[in-house]
Amino acid sequence: MKSCGLSLATAAATAFGNEEKKMAAEKAKGQGEGESLSLTVEDREALRELDSTLFGFLERHEDGVRTKTLLDKAVHCYESLILKTDGKVESDFFCQLGHFNLLLEDYSKALSAYQRYYSLQADYWKNAAFLYGLGLVYFYYNAFHWAIKAFQDVLYVNPSFCRAKEIHLRLGLMFKVNTNYESSLKHFQLALIDCNPCTLSTAEIQFHIAHVFEIQRKHHAAKEAYEQLLQTENLPAQVKAAVLQQLGWMHHTEDLVEDKAIKESCAIQYLQKSLEMDPNSGQSWYFLGRCYSSIGKVQDAFISYRQSIDKSEASADTWCSIGVLYQQQNQPMDALQAYICAVQLDHGHVAAWMDLGTLYESCNQPQDAIKCYLNATRSKDCSNTSTLAARIKFLQAQLCNLPQSSLQNKTKLLPSIEEAWSLPIPAELTSRQGAMNTAQQPSRRPLPACAKRKRAPSLTKNGSEKWDSGQIASHHPVQQQVHSWCLTPQKLQQNTHTLPHNCVNLTSIAGEPWRKQVLNSAQGLHKDQSSYLAGPNDEQPLFPNGSTQYLRAAVQNQNGLHKLPRNSAPQSHACSHLSSHLATSGGQEDITFTKERKSSGNRYLGSETSRHAGDTSNSCAGIRGLPNYVHQVTAVTISSHNHTGSVSPNLIIADNPQLSTLLMGEANDNMGIATSEKVNNICPTIHAKSDNLLSSAISTATPSPDSTEQARRHGVSSLKSTQSALHTINGEEPENLQSSTKVDLPVFSHKASPQIIPSMSVSIYSNSTEALKACRNQGQNVLSNNHILLDKCPPPRPPASPYPPLPKEKLNPPTPSIYLENKRDAFFPPLHQFCINPKNPVTVIRGLAGALKLDLGLFSTKTLVEANNEHMVEVRTQLLQPADENWDPTGTKKIWRYESNRSHTTIAKYAQYQASSFQESLREENERKTQLKDCSDNESTSSDISGKRRKGPFKTIKFGTNIDLSDKKKWKLQLHELTKLPAFVRVVSAGNLLSHVGHPILGMNTVQLYMKVPGSRTPGHQEKNNFCSVNINIGPGDCEWFVVPEDYWGVLNDFCEKNNLNFLMSSWWPNLEDLYEANVPVYRFIQRPGDLVWINAGTVHWVQAIGWCNNIAWNVGPLTACQYKLAVERYEWNKLQSVKSVVPMVHLSWNMARNIKISDPKLFEMIKYCLLKILKHCQTLREALIAAGKDVIWHERSNNEPAHYCSICEVEVFNLLFVTSESSSQKTYIVHCQDCAQKTSGNLENFVVLEQYKMEDLMQVYDQFTLAPSLSTSSS
Repeated sequence: MKSCGLSLATAAATAFGNEEKKMAAEKAKGQGEGESLSLTVEDREALRELDSTLFGFLERHEDGVRTKTLLDKAVHCYESLILKTDGKVESDFFCQLGHFNLLLEDYSKALSAYQRYYSLQADYWKNAAFLYGLGLVYFYYNAFHWAIKAFQDVLYVNPSFCRAKEIHLRLGLMFKVNTNYESSLKHFQLALIDCNPCTLSTAEIQFHIAHVFEIQRKHHAAKEAYEQLLQTENLPAQVKAAVLQQLGWMHHTEDLVEDKAIKESCAIQYLQKSLEMDPNSGQSWYFLGRCYSSIGKVQDAFISYRQSIDKSEASADTWCSIGVLYQQQNQPMDALQAYICAVQLDHGHVAAWMDLGTLYESCNQPQDAIKCYLNATRSKDCSNTSTLAARIKFLQAQLCNLPQSSLQNKTKLLPSIEEAWSLPIPAELTSRQGAMNTAQQPSRRPLPACAKRKRAPSLTKNGSEKWDSGQIASHHPVQQQVHSWCLTPQKLQQNTHTLPHNCVNLTSIAGEPWRKQVLNSAQGLHKDQSSYLAGPNDEQPLFPNGSTQYLRAAVQNQNGLHKLPRNSAPQSHACSHLSSHLATSGGQEDITFTKERKSSGNRYLGSETSRHAGDTSNSCAGIRGLPNYVHQVTAVTISSHNHTGSVSPNLIIADNPQLSTLLMGEANDNMGIATSEKVNNICPTIHAKSDNLLSSAISTATPSPDSTEQARRHGVSSLKSTQSALHTINGEEPENLQSSTKVDLPVFSHKASPQIIPSMSVSIYSNSTEALKACRNQGQNVLSNNHILLDKCPPPRPPASPYPPLPKEKLNPPTPSIYLENKRDAFFPPLHQFCINPKNPVTVIRGLAGALKLDLGLFSTKTLVEANNEHMVEVRTQLLQPADENWDPTGTKKIWRYESNRSHTTIAKYAQYQASSFQESLREENERKTQLKDCSDNESTSSDISGKRRKGPFKTIKFGTNIDLSDKKKWKLQLHELTKLPAFVRVVSAGNLLSHVGHPILGMNTVQLYMKVPGSRTPGHQEKNNFCSVNINIGPGDCEWFVVPEDYWGVLNDFCEKNNLNFLMSSWWPNLEDLYEANVPVYRFIQRPGDLVWINAGTVHWVQAIGWCNNIAWNVGPLTACQYKLAVERYEWNKLQSVKSVVPMVHLSWNMARNIKISDPKLFEMIKYCLLKILKHCQTLREALIAAGKDVIWHERSNNEPAHYCSICEVEVFNLLFVTSESSSQKTYIVHCQDCAQKTSGNLENFVVLEQYKMEDLMQVYDQFTLAPSLSTSSS
């Protein structure tokens, strides 16, 4: 961060750039001194050291109180200068102002200042402190989508950033919210190995790791991690209580022990031990009640629930469970009141509505039962809508058959739902003193689970008839609770409460309620989506004296759409901002505070699900010990890219409207866009496509203002402010409160800047000695990192949707197809050129096997079994669905997420399954024909059957995938047969980049086999590192392909984010309706036996088998600039996303320089630049190690030695390997990258540095790699 070394007035004068403005600045200086607004030399020196990296650590900073006073003074001075100079100061001025406001926890002003800096600074992305501060502000406002991008940019531009551990911790929490558990686990582990300080202790991070295992349903791994954590010395009490609670609940819900009695006994023991450590945990009391209920100890269950209510009164789950107990004890009125409590606390609590419906049915009140079931179906969490609909239809039919007089004269046992909604809750249910009257005899009947999502209603003796033929079936309580325990973002938002701002003590849990909150709230994550948000420490009731004010869910994280908290209580009546950090995976709700429930019976939320926050009364436990919190929740609405309208950014600061105008107003003038139409978005930078491959090679440049405007109008994600962010204080609107603050937060858009042409002060045409000397002379800022992309290029971003959009009639383009008649056609040179043409995302070569006389029988199931029947097969268990649709397991709605479970078998066993599947299909087909023949006079029958078959329940199928055929001894005949193919599609050829990697990459430069039954799916994806792909259908059945051009992968990435999916790592099956609506063209075609499908570089595709067939596939890398460019871009995008690149592009680039003569100038320059970057990085790192006294040990590479990756972060490590001393002595060589090694051991004392290439050898390769003359030039 550049410091503000000059006086404020002088700094402003420098920005003016002319004498007239200098005079004005001198005048401003005089006025400023007269008003005592100037900063002393000592102040300026102290401010130099203050930036966003001190956020959360300010109290640890030397003389923290004085620092805060200085920050207040600096902000006052800066704001005064902005007013006097009409905002015409240097960009760094605003960056500093943003840092200062962030450290003072004035988030809206910090965001405003950061935006002004962004609009003025072309290379803002090089400023890691700015990106970090911006990420913290986004995190505060629950804008996780943008916070993740900002934090990822920090780690990309500066992997050694001093707050990298804090970033990994927050990324882990946010990915946990977004249900991206693999990424969450990776970032938690990266935080764990870092020896630097952060806002959570090592034990707390370990708890999160164990909890991620648990919500991934890896229960044995979770149990092992929890038990290992219990062995930690001096484990804080709250961590220990949390661990014991989780272990207890896991024993109750999972089959960790075979004997049920032992299982429940262990669960109760763990929970009792947890309560000894933390007797105020309402969640633990609730779980203990559930355990007692499951073994028939009703009296103990009531007592435990009573305790839970006392500790955390606003639990809908607890009230629902109490209702179940009352219903089982044949006390319908008490049960009714308990259920009403549950649904008033959480209007979308499916289990409570269903149980209430069964209660009304048991009391012969079908009309009220129907209303309850309808409310259950309106909840977005209802997973058995079709079953409930059938039950509603059944009850309605019964009502129609009853005479009207019987309905009118019938005596009701219970009040109607409308009457019950407005009834006062009896004292024995709400009193916080005394024990509940539980004189009823204990029942031996097990308590059905009170899970919100999967739990079936329990029936009393009067309503215990079975619901067959579409009626609701009961589920096993434990099984249902397993589902309810699965983490949801609405619950995980509690975990985002764990990151305090400017906390006092970073090492001790004692005295820090927020630390207790993280553990107790994390424990609460096993509750279903309707679960309440416990107050800090779980000891505070949400609503005092029976109040049922509730908080509706939260923040949208996908596709740039975030709805942030827009109402807050004043400081004296609000929990810290942590209590409002709610996040959803895809909900559509705003956060709203609603007053005491009204008497209306129609106040249910429909498909929305209410969420609950901590106690808002009096002094909140969550803010004790944190006096400097700013307890104000302001609104930022981040609009989806589908919104065409925009609102100009406007920050209204109550104490100084003129200042807000200066901070925001001129930020819009630098973009070439009208202020009324411009939408700023600070994080994402859009990278324009260019026909000039040189100008876009490796770089992902930002577009011109014109292209930005087009992109904005046609689908660029944008961040918009609401017209006003209203604060509701104690139920009053801001206009009624003079002291309230009305704030519109600043908003940010894609910054427009000219396209960046690759240009370097160090020429790639200089020899290595001159180039390295020039780099050394120009300092560390030249080619300083190991990224392959250009220094002048910002971090990579997905491309915007191409403009102009295609007309609707062109969204189903014909698939490029070539029909071969003979071998000569297959080897015709134009065929190669046609396939690699970037304008053809896919090419189908029809009749290839016949033209080349390939013996496809060598890959048939029969031959495979005969050759290697015990060979390993990876099996994916999937649901059979129509090829152009993807439904959730219940068949109620179309989704993008595609689930498949992984297992393994052998070729022989899968062949058996494949054959039996075929025979079963023949039998079903014969039965269907018979049925249709018998019902030929009823045309509706077949359509009904088709409809049911289409929308579930779906049949389970198994797909045999990723069968490795790389062993040349086992598969000699098969691999030899493939040598008949043309060179450009062969597995190994001189013109295939992947043949120069030097070692096998399974499935890429080796052959893989796929064994399929109808419906087997390969979900949507791009090939690893965007390499081309070759796929041959062996037959006998067909496959259906769906293909989207590479230009549109950014659009699909947006859809994945919108659907809470990771584009690179998740399994997804696109909804074609979504794609067509977004003007995305989709190629759709059938691959028949003997057809070869060529997938061009970067093409997105997904495939489904129509019949029984086998396929073989591998990747190839054409020697083209386009292929290398896309591979490098994906290599860097993977690095940004913390995903391993299977193809080691640095290692490959050096091998290409050694082995291949390049005549394409574009490709040559890209490779040469990559070599120069890495050469400089190796030299800089080596010299730094030697200067630090660290020995560099020679360790020559062996033949066919694979490229190396960091064992921690999985980035490629080239030449200089950091291996642990222990692994070096044992010759196991556990490799680390420089950054992970230094985070693990700051002085590298536990590491040995191995060197695999001499600098002289690398310099020689660099010098000898020259542009070869083209064939046309040499021939002439």
